[in-house]
Amino acid sequence: MNEERTKDLLSKLGDLKNAVHNVIVGQDEVIDQLIIGLLAKGHVLLEGVPGLAKTLMIQSLSKALDFSFKRIQFTPDLMPSDILGTEILQEDENGNKYFKFAPGPVFTNMLLADEINRTPPKTQSALLELMQEYCVTYAGKRYDLPKPFFLLATQNPIEQSGTFPLPEAQVDRFLLYIKVSYPSVTEENEILKLTTGTQSGEVPVVYNDADIIELQKLCREVHIDHTLVESVNQMIRSTRPDNTSIEIVKNYVDWGAGPRAGQALILAAKGHALINQRYAVIPQDIMKMLAPTLRHRIILNFKAMSDKIEVDDILSELKKTFKLE
Repeated sequence: MNEERTKDLLSKLGDLKNAVHNVIVGQDEVIDQLIIGLLAKGHVLLEGVPGLAKTLMIQSLSKALDFSFKRIQFTPDLMPSDILGTEILQEDENGNKYFKFAPGPVFTNMLLADEINRTPPKTQSALLELMQEYCVTYAGKRYDLPKPFFLLATQNPIEQSGTFPLPEAQVDRFLLYIKVSYPSVTEENEILKLTTGTQSGEVPVVYNDADIIELQKLCREVHIDHTLVESVNQMIRSTRPDNTSIEIVKNYVDWGAGPRAGQALILAAKGHALINQRYAVIPQDIMKMLAPTLRHRIILNFKAMSDKIEVDDILSELKKTFKLE
């Protein structure tokens, strides 16, 4: 990719954020992290109470990217075939019958798995292969997903009845775990004005499929010094209770982050550097992306629950211990 093309692609990242902001008020950090997840070619899990415009935010991003978009409402009766597709009996012109694969809604550029923890593990596990291999295997035959493919899943933290917690193996496949918080007073006032009138924001197209594939390649090429890689490795290993000197980890962590967490943190840091128009990772990129890449990869013990210790408390202590300069 030549320098002029690179500059052109990077200059539009600001336009991409502004396009989403045409309909979304505030949530700057969440939008940044969604874009970082896309650039790093990962998947994103969002958690927030109802009414925070999570679905609208994702739909707006898909419009700005000119992506094909599908939304699946996860329910207790959802089956794997409802997601992946199924074979349908067909008949040719000679009267011979055969099975033809009918692709499911996962065959799209951007997939929203809404309330993913409302469906049983059997259906949740149907997403494992496509999240890792970017393909679906049905009746022994492989079907590749469109490129690029970006999975976003939402879950509600306050509705626990009728939910099925995601297994650790699946949660670990999400590059980022983003917590969507309430808007500020000013932002909420603006939301009320904009959403109760006659005007509605329009989302312009900023990128296309080919642009995003190029940006994803560029993200991999962002430089990171070997000393920062070593620091990431030390941080990840320090989340494991049998391999750390950090007291809060020893006392409250059951299982620490695995090697995939280090890969995720480096890729997310590269994405953070890229949206800030930099071609090299600096320590602040790593520290900024520490929480969304690790908070779903550390499992606390029962003592943590009784003492009301959360994963973000562990990560805060980790930041204090590793003061990257």
